[in-house]
Amino acid sequence: MPRTALLVSTALLAALVPLSSASAVDDPAPAPVPVDRFEGEIPFASPPAEGIFTWGSDNDDPPTLRIGAREDAPEGEKVLSGTYDISGYGGFTHDFAFDQPAHNWSASKGIRFWWDGQNNGKKIAFELKDGGANGEASELWQTTFTDDFTGWKQIEIPFTDFVYRTDYQPVGGIDQILGLTEMWGYAVTLPVGTPGEFAMDGVELYGKADQSLRASVTTDAAVYPVTEGGTATVRVTLATTGSAPVDEPVTVAYETTGGSASGDDYTPVKGEFTFPAGTVSGTTRAVQVRTLKDKAAESAETVPLKLTVTGAKPPTENPQIVVDAHGLPYLNSKLPVKKRVADLIGRMSLAEKAGQMTQAERGAMGKPGDIAAYDLGSLLSGGGSTPTPNTAEAWAKMIDSYQLRAQATRFQIPLIYGVDAVHGHNNLVGATIMPHNIGIGATRDSRLAHEAGAVTAAEVRATGVPWDFAPCLCVTRDERWGRSYEAFGEDPALVESMETVIQGLQGRADGRDLDRDDKVLATAKHFVGDGGTEYGSSTTGTYTIDQGVTKVTRQELEAVHLTPFEEAVDRGVGTVMPSYSSLDLIGDGQGPVKMHARADMINGALKGRMDFEGFVISDWNGIDQIPGDYTSDVRTSVNAGVDMVMAPYSYKEFHSALVSEATAGRITEQRIDDAVSRILTQKFRLGLFEEPYADTSGAAEIGSAEHRAVAREAAAKSQVLLKNERNLLPLKKSQKVYVAGSNADDLGNQTGGWTITWQGSSGDITEGTTILEAMRKNSPGLTYSKDASAPTDGHAVGVVVVGETPYAEGIGDVGNGNDLVLSAADQAAVDKVCAAMTCAVLTVSGRPQLLGAERLGEVDALVASWLPGTEGDGVADVLYGKRPFTGQLPVTWPKSEAQLPINVGDASYDPQFPYGWGLTTLTKVPEGGTTTLRALGVAAAVAERAGAEEAGRALVTKARLIVQQKSVTPASAKPFAEADRLLTQGRYGAAVERLTAAYRAG
Repeated sequence: MPRTALLVSTALLAALVPLSSASAVDDPAPAPVPVDRFEGEIPFASPPAEGIFTWGSDNDDPPTLRIGAREDAPEGEKVLSGTYDISGYGGFTHDFAFDQPAHNWSASKGIRFWWDGQNNGKKIAFELKDGGANGEASELWQTTFTDDFTGWKQIEIPFTDFVYRTDYQPVGGIDQILGLTEMWGYAVTLPVGTPGEFAMDGVELYGKADQSLRASVTTDAAVYPVTEGGTATVRVTLATTGSAPVDEPVTVAYETTGGSASGDDYTPVKGEFTFPAGTVSGTTRAVQVRTLKDKAAESAETVPLKLTVTGAKPPTENPQIVVDAHGLPYLNSKLPVKKRVADLIGRMSLAEKAGQMTQAERGAMGKPGDIAAYDLGSLLSGGGSTPTPNTAEAWAKMIDSYQLRAQATRFQIPLIYGVDAVHGHNNLVGATIMPHNIGIGATRDSRLAHEAGAVTAAEVRATGVPWDFAPCLCVTRDERWGRSYEAFGEDPALVESMETVIQGLQGRADGRDLDRDDKVLATAKHFVGDGGTEYGSSTTGTYTIDQGVTKVTRQELEAVHLTPFEEAVDRGVGTVMPSYSSLDLIGDGQGPVKMHARADMINGALKGRMDFEGFVISDWNGIDQIPGDYTSDVRTSVNAGVDMVMAPYSYKEFHSALVSEATAGRITEQRIDDAVSRILTQKFRLGLFEEPYADTSGAAEIGSAEHRAVAREAAAKSQVLLKNERNLLPLKKSQKVYVAGSNADDLGNQTGGWTITWQGSSGDITEGTTILEAMRKNSPGLTYSKDASAPTDGHAVGVVVVGETPYAEGIGDVGNGNDLVLSAADQAAVDKVCAAMTCAVLTVSGRPQLLGAERLGEVDALVASWLPGTEGDGVADVLYGKRPFTGQLPVTWPKSEAQLPINVGDASYDPQFPYGWGLTTLTKVPEGGTTTLRALGVAAAVAERAGAEEAGRALVTKARLIVQQKSVTPASAKPFAEADRLLTQGRYGAAVERLTAAYRAG
């Protein structure tokens, strides 16, 4: 029946209670305090306004919500209901308004709500947002309840049931105390893996707070490593909700008991202390545990300190003192790495080895103690998995807290923490964001690629992260692919020439620089052929091409897709990541086989023929796509050569399956030892055994002027001038400029996907300069109108900045809600501005944007700006002539989407602009036509024989400038594109020959 009827019935019963029972109601519980009644009083709205909003790990994961009437509503007439189908994580939040005071819940016992049970046995997480500046910068405190009932049930949760989340936090905490005086709302995380529906009603505070519910005892750490013979000091703190003094005494009894240490390793302690009535919140007492020294070399040993608390809530776990491992050969930094690895491998159990092969997502860990419980070898932050606040200091503290947990393992093997820093430390707000790889490829500048890698490494390592899942060495063959911008280009020779980025990230090829505070372990991905998948072959959700099938001959595989990885191995790349895609090698009789299962490629080509000495890390849940059950996925992938498995949510299941398969002999001991040896080798090279914690000495350089200068140069050199009628560009500062378009003043669109979050987002998401802001520095009188609605009269030139909004991976596939055509709004802006004045159009995008022949004819200048990153000043530098345009197309620019795929070397090749095309400014074009080209060819051949790279490239560039004075024709496009491929291969004489042929055909 409706809840109002229940209340009436309760009131009636109370009236019938005999007078002898009156004492039972002398101190009645306070009336419930409503939080959400779902009658429409709280809107669907995102921060900073008050409202209910959804979230999830990708576009499919946020649940659908509605507020509607139901006859069985337990309170009022309406309820909140919804459906969900979550693969990663997803749920909804009610945040209070950021511009209003936080709410005080400290007078109540707990929170309760009605839940419409589906009896599915699933756990639902319920979270509170406590303290901090607002709902998105607050501590999260979490508990769960189980949906093991049918129909409406009121879920009551006392505040003492909530546990501080160590995986999502202002790291180090605001105070790590559930104060309840500054509450910013709540959140519900829904179950993963199976579709479902839910309904909820009547969220309210209930009961009266008392000391046993509002006082808690905490320790300053969970793990206390100490050198043998040293003394550990455990600080025990009294904390209260509302920070009020305690009314009654709180007693803490302590005792060292259990653990792996023996009585000869420490002096046992046992005792008790009391926080008397009136003690203020935050008061601390110390317990000291003294360890004893002997002459034996030993692994680490643990001494748990058992705390028994009376009058308050005890800590969520008892702290552990850890006597550090000592005297063992693997700890001797003077020994060769190979000997250290062999010594450590010989001491490890199968379970410990399996842990080293396991990587979990930091936000998916059930509890921080799992790091030691499963001997985890690695953690990662997936795209958008960041600490709060998202600062360099918070990153370092977060990772240090995880490394501390690893110290509680027997051999204290440090974690290796990884992130996708694919164009700068793109996870961190305020970091220097480089152009995406497609733009770096357009620079044709291997020195700049190296510098971009060096800046990225320095900023990543300064936050405590030693491992970067970059660079992507894919060769993009179809611009309908949503990952096109992660590639340096469509030609393997171009990709290889940009692999200087590996030395920028790692340092010297022998790994000797990896322990520096400005270097990280690099990852060559995705092995192999991810850029060659056929359109329509993907079977992942609504993807059309990403994670699909690459069908090639052995010759094409070798020539196009494998050669960049050979170069990476020669450069000493530390890790390699297999592709989600399948390889269908024509003639091998296997058909399409997922790359995570291809032993012939991983064990054979990569580790065998190429002699790769690093380790292979799977992609995110990559082994799950192998046909068969999970156990067979584990067996197949590990036997194929995968050394560490990225099992973000299923790390426990992976660990268990790996141990089981190895115990049964289906994965050999030799294979396990090989994988672990490879992983440990890189950890030793990174210096993690000597210094597992973050070295933040370089943190001041994150986003520095020096670093941004590199990104600015890269942005400038990535700009490709495709058309420049009547030398419209560069602009003159004296000209009155009219700027329009969706991407002129949008930093999020300018930086693209993989920026702060996985998919990226529009708007002011980090620190940087938009193209418009940079242009204003050069044209103070500039007029800006995003939709070109402002009057156009009186302007000398228009600049329309258009293009794509952010996306990542298969979400951006053409056919998955995307195409290569400008939006209607962008088309309208181009048409209006270019009809009113001479105009330049800049396309800010991860791939070619097609204007169509008619619209292209109305445009005076066209620039492919790619995704230039945070430094819009670099774009303005070439627009206003501070730097010349020098960028060249890293991919072929088609006339229409129907031409795709189209690539240099195709038998039929008739693009809008060929591969390698790029006009220049501020440069005198040589005269003399074929005569000059003939002379340049002779000189280029001499330079080639002499190995004079700089001279050879300069000669070919001069020849290219001559050819680009003519329009592109079907006959000239093919030899022109081939010339740039030859240039990248160092064949300067042949390149000029092909340019001469293009000139004659033009």
